[in-house]
Amino acid sequence: MSNTPGPPTPKKEPTMETRLLLAFALMGLVLFATPYFIKTISPPQPVKKSAVQKAPEKPPTSAPEPSQATNPTLQPSPPAEAHSAGRIAAQKEEEFTIDTDVYRVVLSNQDAIVRHWILKKYTDDNGKPLELVNIAGTAKAGYPFQFYFEDRKPAVDVNAALYSAKRGEDGLSITYEFSDGAVTARKTFRFQKDRYLSEVSSAVTENGTPVPHLLAWRAGFGDPSILTSGTQHIVFFDLTDSKLVTRDAKSAKNGPVNSEGNYSFAGIEDSYFAAVFIPTAPGPVKIVTLSDTVPSANNSKEEPHVGSAVGGAGVNHYALFVGPKDLDVLNHINPQLTRLVDYGWFTFLAKPLFLALHYVNDKWTHNYGWAIIIVTILINFLLFPLKLTNLKSMRKMQVVQPEVKAIQDKYKGLSMRDPRRQQQNEEIMALYKKHGANPMGGCFPMLVQIPFFIAFYKVLAVSIELRHAHWLWVSDLASAEHIPIRILPIAMIATQFFLQKMTPTTTVDPNQQRMMLIMPLVMGFIFYGLPSGLVLYYLTANLVGMAQQVFFNKTSTPAESPQPAAVGNKKQITRIRR
Repeated sequence: MSNTPGPPTPKKEPTMETRLLLAFALMGLVLFATPYFIKTISPPQPVKKSAVQKAPEKPPTSAPEPSQATNPTLQPSPPAEAHSAGRIAAQKEEEFTIDTDVYRVVLSNQDAIVRHWILKKYTDDNGKPLELVNIAGTAKAGYPFQFYFEDRKPAVDVNAALYSAKRGEDGLSITYEFSDGAVTARKTFRFQKDRYLSEVSSAVTENGTPVPHLLAWRAGFGDPSILTSGTQHIVFFDLTDSKLVTRDAKSAKNGPVNSEGNYSFAGIEDSYFAAVFIPTAPGPVKIVTLSDTVPSANNSKEEPHVGSAVGGAGVNHYALFVGPKDLDVLNHINPQLTRLVDYGWFTFLAKPLFLALHYVNDKWTHNYGWAIIIVTILINFLLFPLKLTNLKSMRKMQVVQPEVKAIQDKYKGLSMRDPRRQQQNEEIMALYKKHGANPMGGCFPMLVQIPFFIAFYKVLAVSIELRHAHWLWVSDLASAEHIPIRILPIAMIATQFFLQKMTPTTTVDPNQQRMMLIMPLVMGFIFYGLPSGLVLYYLTANLVGMAQQVFFNKTSTPAESPQPAAVGNKKQITRIRR
């Protein structure tokens, strides 16, 4: 395998997962550190581009994976071959529309390209059938399935020719051919009536010699409402390393980036849809990452959008998947394609979570909003034994707070660098140990939710089943509420406030208690622009937490409060300070 990188990839912006972990870590630091330091901490004083490696001279010798063999459910046509047969061309431009149960594809004999690729069963934010082609960017970058030549171009520009069209009798296939007597180019598209699977083959020759080429999809891809550089990638699965590789437009900002190897599929994707080429015979696959600075349907400003080109031989033949990244659909077409649904490094939790939501929705609720509520309740009840232990620890912390305050008063006024501060900390920790109190207990409810919170975010970000999934007034659980004042975040702030008031306090300082009341507002600020499904999860967790707190308060008997130890008279305290 040869993987020819381009210029060094620019430093990436922190992902949403990283930002969320940082936000929770900062809040945990505030919760843990404030009781000890709020009174004592003083206010602060005012390259040269690398050479491109050559592709391997020989294809990999390892046996291909099943996904590289001809798909058993797709009977391939013979690869298109370009034959020099005198001059072949059309007299005028014509469009040909393919209508299937799942697609409406409009092709043109001008350049033999695809002008529209519309998914009938999915809609955009305006309720119209989803257009996968970024029409606004095609004037500058070209339409999908144009020829892409890396090294030697034919003498005639085959991307600016009128092709002769031969339509299939079934209305599901078309062959385009052009020749000037020396250069011959040919493309064939064949669709299926009820599946997101088709075939594409291409061939280019010059004076009878094959001309290596690729087929490109440029100017971006996918849902126009999320047609940004952060949601689009070229994607390929490397069988040699058993690894899914993605690249965005930034990786090609200084020029095309080439990759070639033993790939089970290669193409372009956004968060919920993909257009990938699946090899029908053993051999290396080449994919080129491109960057096109073009506008989009929702943004007239020109921005980098990723593009891809797949192929590499003089004659190319691929099965072609263009459609939703739905696990059931992908698995039915080719199990290898399920790797397109990538939950990242939280797969171990996110995938089971999605499967649980999918099961509850399919078997019980038939609505993903109610499925989120039910699964959240189940998660919180499964974690209740741990939470119960935490509540008992917090109750003990509440009981010993008078003694903690007495120790703090005993050493009041000492600087942070005073060696006697160590003695203060030792006395406090000894007190906690004596009563079995855990000073970190107050952080537990937040810490235990972090993995599930991130897992829910990943599920909403990549699971097409939750895209445009509605619940009551919420029209799309995968995005923020589309109303002027978002109800779910406000409800979440209110429940967070009441839950905090119900939870045993671990400090007797009223100033610190008031400071903790700011946390619901901080959480509300973070959640206000996040997907509604994520806010619904946190809101449900708050409501369950309130019910569990009521249960604990009614069934738990507070321990007898120990009496604060004598701290001596003023002379003794003065002696300690000296």
